[in-house]
Amino acid sequence: MKKQKTEIFVRIWINKHGKPFLGDGRIELLQMIKKRGSIRSAAHELKMSYKKAWGLVDSMNNQAIQPLVQMKTGGKSGGGAVLTKYGESIVQQYSKLQNSLQKRANQFINSFEL
Repeated sequence: MKKQKTEIFVRIWINKHGKPFLGDGRIELLQMIKKRGSIRSAAHELKMSYKKAWGLVDSMNNQAIQPLVQMKTGGKSGGGAVLTKYGESIVQQYSKLQNSLQKRANQFINSFEL
């Protein structure tokens, strides 16, 4: 009988005062805002409504000790959004935590040869 590979997946949710603050989807949105330079473009790329993306950003900014995303007002070249230094730090630290937990989970699976 062929042995099937066992996999383990780790997901993180961070709640603040009982409300969702950060998770994989929100981190993905932040990363896309950094890449695309706007909430609208990030939402489109992630196949998410602008209203939903805006609500998520607003929620994260209101719950954090300082904003994660800063809006740029329109003008000739239009508006946009950028991650603040704090926002970039949150994304970096979340990714480190995710990778560390995933590595530990994989070691667990391997130690039992499941």
